[in-house]
Amino acid sequence: MTPSPSALSQGLLHCHECGYVASISLVNKPCPVCQSHLHTRIPHSLQRTTAYLLSSYILYVPANIFPIMNVTQMGVTEEHTILGGILSLIESDMLPIALLVMVASILVPLLKLIGITLLLLNVQLRWQRNARLWTKLYRAICFVGRWSMLDIFMISILVALVDLGSVSKVIAGPAATAFAAVVVLTMIAAKSFDPRLIWDNQSPRKSRP
Repeated sequence: MTPSPSALSQGLLHCHECGYVASISLVNKPCPVCQSHLHTRIPHSLQRTTAYLLSSYILYVPANIFPIMNVTQMGVTEEHTILGGILSLIESDMLPIALLVMVASILVPLLKLIGITLLLLNVQLRWQRNARLWTKLYRAICFVGRWSMLDIFMISILVALVDLGSVSKVIAGPAATAFAAVVVLTMIAAKSFDPRLIWDNQSPRKSRP
């Protein structure tokens, strides 16, 4: 199927900040509306996305290995990793909550990392098929990103509510910081990625800007 003409091929571009549609002649000049510089594509999109993605992969390991929270009950302290917390919920007959935590804290971040990696490979290797599917994948990654913070949200509630001195206390562990960083970095990586690069691949004779 022949790809539809792009705005760039018709001499148009839009501002990344306010969405104003301008002539290609204004590239690298201030936007007439918001005064930010106009570019045909987000500058250094692939480099930034790759840097954020690699940082996320590095932090994903300690986020799952180190304790995400320390629970003290009657003077006895127990450390729980994300997986350990899920197993504890299952043993406590709270399977729905365990499944929710597993999806939000393990599957979603991992699938986001894999999805962004595939998007980068799509652009770098100039894959020529299923541009609509790849664009839907990008939109899905952006949509589900916020739900990865569910585990941190639960810990923050427990820290605020469960504080009975030496009787019972919940303290966030070192993995909580790493996990929160993974979530934020993947969100920034998705934001830094320019999905229009996917459609640039549909015109092999046109060089990518």
